[in-house]
Parts: sequence; C-alpha cells; structure tokens
Amino acid sequence: MIYCVITQFAERIISTKVKSQSIIALLWDFLFIFASVMTTTLIIGLLIPLLGTMLGSAFVFFMKGEMSDRLQKSLLGFASGVMVAASVWSLLIPAMEMGADNDKWSVMPAAVGFLLGMGFLLLIDELTPHLHIGTDKPEGMRSHLSKTAMLALAVTIHNLPEGMAVGVVFAGADSGTTSISLASAVAVSLGIAIQNVPEGAIISMPMRAAGNSKWRSFLIGSLSGAVEPIGAIAVLLLASLLMPTMPYMLAFAAGAMFYVVVEELIPEASSGQHSNLSTIGFAIGFVLMMVLDVVMG
Repeated sequence: MIYCVITQFAERIISTKVKSQSIIALLWDFLFIFASVMTTTLIIGLLIPLLGTMLGSAFVFFMKGEMSDRLQKSLLGFASGVMVAASVWSLLIPAMEMGADNDKWSVMPAAVGFLLGMGFLLLIDELTPHLHIGTDKPEGMRSHLSKTAMLALAVTIHNLPEGMAVGVVFAGADSGTTSISLASAVAVSLGIAIQNVPEGAIISMPMRAAGNSKWRSFLIGSLSGAVEPIGAIAVLLLASLLMPTMPYMLAFAAGAMFYVVVEELIPEASSGQHSNLSTIGFAIGFVLMMVLDVVMG
C-alpha cells in the first residue's frame, strides 16, 4: 500500500511542470495520501519504541540517587539480548527466506546486507564525535563539542539502527512479499520498546546525579529516542520504494544492530564487577524477544 502511495506521487511529479508552487502542492498531496494509509497499528508501531524510552527516562521521578552498578549491568545485558534476538528472528531469518529461490546462494543477500550494516555503523562511529556514558574519553573525530552534545550523538548512533529495524520490518509486513506479518512487526517494535526502558533510565539517571533537574534529565533522556521514529519512517518509505532490495535492507538493519551490541553494550556490560548479571540479563532479553516474535508472528 505504501509502495502504491510513493508510485502515485512519482507519477504526479513526472506529469507536472517543475515549479515551486507545483512542488509545494505535490508535497501536500503526498502528505495527505500517506496519512490516509497510515493505519492506527502502523502509527502505534512506529511510536512504541519512543514511549519505551520516555518510560525509562521517567525513572528520575521515583528513583533516588544514581543507578546501582548491579542494576545497570543487568539492564545492559537485557537490552543486548533483545537486540540480538530481534536481529536474528525478525531480520536475518526473513532476509534469508526471501532468497530461498536461489538455492545455495540464498544466504548471499543476507550476508552482504549484514556486512554493509556493520560497515555503515563503523564508519559513522569513526566519523562522529561522541562520548559514551561512564567514560570521559571522546571517540570519533576530534571536536570542540560539549560533553552533553557528544553524549547525545552517542545515543543517536545507538538508536538509529533500532529505528531502521522497526521501519524495515513494517515495510516488509506491508509489502506482503515476506514472511513478516503485521503482528510480527509489532512484536519487534514492542521488543525494542522494552529494551529502550533501561536505556532511557541509563541516560536520564546519571544526568540527574550530575546535578540536572528531574525534568531536564527526563527531557534529554526522552529526546534520545526521538531519532527512532524518524529513522523508522525514512526507512519505511525507502524500503517500500526499493522492494527488490528488501532482503539486503533487513540484513543491513540486523548488521547495524549487531554493531551496537558488540561495540557498545556488551563491553559496558561485561567490564568490572557483576558481569554475570549482564549474562543473565542477556539470556532473559533474548528469550523474551524470541517468544514475542514467535507468539505474535
């Protein structure tokens, strides 16, 4: 359905003389048509992850002091488990199933897309100045940005793959050409929202402990998840237009999510004491996401 909207919009562009007034009118037409096919389920599915981040950020209103190391390790492990399970069950497996007609080479689109996703996040990580929570050493290119700005960039890098994953699974469900059902897409969105709860808390509570007000800490923590619905909608439109590349895009999102887990979450969860709690959290998160995908899919 979304593909039809984009195709209809493209046909109008071709048949219209290029004038500024015409372009504005066409954009309004596109927004109207796109809004007409944005079902309640789709809208909720795209916004659920952001709500998870907001819920986690709200921990500053009813939890005192800084988050304990035990709890933080457990939550980081849990988030890692959810992301890995979502990548495998909801992204990589459907990507390989779409290429099943190519016999032994069916795995190639998934393999190529996965490597491209890892490489894309690696490039962004190297080029973007950012600062991870709990560290004072910036990563990426040298800059004169404030610590708050670099922390926000780190969170943006982290959340971008999650938004991409939500967008591409909803595009796959909308196309009807994949094994992804609408219920399965909602399960992915719900799973990412669940792992966004600890992420929101991990961002907002240290900011509160650093002297920021509760509302400011909540707002910054919530805004850290704003990139997810934006990225989801952008990828949803792109994937709907480039439907033949769907296996690559599914695997691309999986590779990007794996990069975040391997480069950021697992090192933070396994360093220092109580790393066994992160392992337990990982197992719980993985199983929960797996059950959600199978039961709802």
